[in-house]
Amino acid sequence: MNPFMILVVASKALARNRMRSMLTMLGMVVGVSAVICTIAIGAGAAEKVRVAISSIGANMIWIEAGGVNLNGVRTGSYGTRSLLVEDAKAIQKEVSLVTNVSPSVDTRVQLIYGNQNWNSSVRGVAPEYLAVKNWPMMRGEMFTSLDVDGAANVCVLGQTIVDQLFGEADPVGQTIRVKDQTCKVVGELAPKGQSVTGQDQDDTLMMPYTTVMKKLMGHWWLDDMMMSATSAEELPAAEEQVAALLRERHRLRPGALDDFNIRHPTEIAQAVAASAQTMEVLLASVASVSLLVGGVGIMNIMLVSVTERTREIGLRLAVGARARDVLRQFLFEALLLSIVGGALGIALGLAGTHVIATQFNWPTHVSMDTMILAFGVAGSIGLVFGYYPARRAAKLDPIDALRFE
Repeated sequence: MNPFMILVVASKALARNRMRSMLTMLGMVVGVSAVICTIAIGAGAAEKVRVAISSIGANMIWIEAGGVNLNGVRTGSYGTRSLLVEDAKAIQKEVSLVTNVSPSVDTRVQLIYGNQNWNSSVRGVAPEYLAVKNWPMMRGEMFTSLDVDGAANVCVLGQTIVDQLFGEADPVGQTIRVKDQTCKVVGELAPKGQSVTGQDQDDTLMMPYTTVMKKLMGHWWLDDMMMSATSAEELPAAEEQVAALLRERHRLRPGALDDFNIRHPTEIAQAVAASAQTMEVLLASVASVSLLVGGVGIMNIMLVSVTERTREIGLRLAVGARARDVLRQFLFEALLLSIVGGALGIALGLAGTHVIATQFNWPTHVSMDTMILAFGVAGSIGLVFGYYPARRAAKLDPIDALRFE
């Protein structure tokens, strides 16, 4: 029997029990759609993490002020005042493995423009900060080193602040009040989105660090410093050299604890990415159980079909059909159930993914490879779980089959 005739016979056999065939396919439909949705959600989460990792900055080294031990009382991070602008200048000059060194101080203030106001974080940085964080400008320009040297009252705004204070208006060239200082807006930062930890990176205002230290905070020490290693391979060596230089400058005795901390935000982001990937695999594995349940359903219905059609099988064998023809027919019926269910499952999965993306504002991504894989797995399950009933039908004795009631 040629493949076309096998397809025709299998289709007619399944059409005789439409409701049973549809219910049998339902398990495969649910399984395939669940797998596609979970993979799409996981891929969307992975993309969000990838964007968050790239937003941290390439090869970034983050040095923050550490804690001290005062009469047995240990302060936490930022408890020391030993991290100075001169340290940043020394690192820039003496450590060849780092570039784009930016001192940094942070505070929160109330921002006012006209009749609008907004409480936000103010970050005092150097112009090199944008290169460290890989953060482009959308309008205007970053303040300059001359502005840093002169502690100028200039600033650049994140997108959230622009939305809150200016709405759709262009903020560049406008003057806002930052605490008790007037400040000219010279640029608007491109949207950055949320960080790996869920913080709004666009809710920030940047000013020269000298302006923030002298005019807003009134102190001479730094909260932290950010810089870039010359390459990812040189990152560990650069951190060692920076740590050694700071210990020397801070006159720390051998064995004494550092009065600064070296943070690794990229490692944190990569750990989050690994967790997201693990969760994606777990969800896909749980969804795959539905496929196995669908396969068991196909096997069960095919066994019932073999029992119901025993006399038909015996008649086919008696008039000259070969055992392999019977095997192919029942195997093709199981395959047809699984691939039709797989196709419907792909359609339902794409629809579900669209609903998730539009209604819950969650990024999703469905690749062609995912759909091909889901379709292939559905067909494989049909072959695997349909083989036993088909083999059982092919091994029936024609005489016993014809006597079957």
